[in-house]
Amino acid sequence: MYRQKTIGIVVPAYNEERLIARTISTLPDFVDHIVVVDDCSSDRTPEIVSELATRDPRIHLIRHRSNRGVGGAISTGYIWCRDHEVDIAVVMAGDGQMDPADLPALLDPVVEDRADYSKGNRLVTGEAWKRIPKSRYLGNSVLTFLTKIASGYWWVTDSQTGYTALNRRALKLLPLEDIFPRYGMPNDFLVTLNIYNMRVVDVPVNPVYNIGERSGIRPATIVFPLALLLLRLFIKRMVQKYVIRDFHPLILFYAFGFLLLLLDIPLAIRLFYRWSLDGMVPPTTALTIVFVTILGFQSMLFAMLFDMEANRELKGG
Repeated sequence: MYRQKTIGIVVPAYNEERLIARTISTLPDFVDHIVVVDDCSSDRTPEIVSELATRDPRIHLIRHRSNRGVGGAISTGYIWCRDHEVDIAVVMAGDGQMDPADLPALLDPVVEDRADYSKGNRLVTGEAWKRIPKSRYLGNSVLTFLTKIASGYWWVTDSQTGYTALNRRALKLLPLEDIFPRYGMPNDFLVTLNIYNMRVVDVPVNPVYNIGERSGIRPATIVFPLALLLLRLFIKRMVQKYVIRDFHPLILFYAFGFLLLLLDIPLAIRLFYRWSLDGMVPPTTALTIVFVTILGFQSMLFAMLFDMEANRELKGG
């Protein structure tokens, strides 16, 4: 136990035979349960975990019959923790990239009831730019900015980190079976947390790279699909939080701003069409575009300010 709270570590693992033993063996003694979810690995990951479990009764191996993605593995682990009355569920990937020395700092805000969900932040450390591959750092930064807008957690950075701690209240309340199954899981989960008014806090953690981990993620190929996912999640949050569960005028500002900026498209087409025919820019159309664009951005900014204020109390301490 850690400060009178039972701790469960959820370890999603897919083909992690090289580092899974290291990941498990470095976990501190105060961890009560180590729930390894093997996501239909084709290597020796489950055999290695099974062998470790014979020497450590804290280890519980759950095997998926088909590959369900990292989100699906985390969902399975969360459900196990919920059903076994675990006080705090921590996610640590099986590739050894999450430093166990950061666990107390990650747990403290949740143990002290200052947050329902704490997440690691690798980007605030002075070594982040040096240690994290540049393409991943830049891709993460873009996705973090988009996630702030989509999730309503404007203070959250490093949206793609998987090093997190979730309290029992959230485990009981959140729809764990509906967690997004693939790489966009952290973004989707933040949106769900906001819809349920959960307090979230960032905790600086040590970025760990070049220890033998393998990643199939290509930042250039995932940024655009995740941007589309975040757009859908943003719409979902607006409808769920500010229409169905409650009403806030910020949704009208967002809608008005979006419609005005959308109006720029036919206006721009008309401008270039008249320009090609007459050889001059039609002044009325040009002024209309400027007016509509400024008004649209102002409306969007007001909506963001209202959203920031509405979610201010969800900033964990």
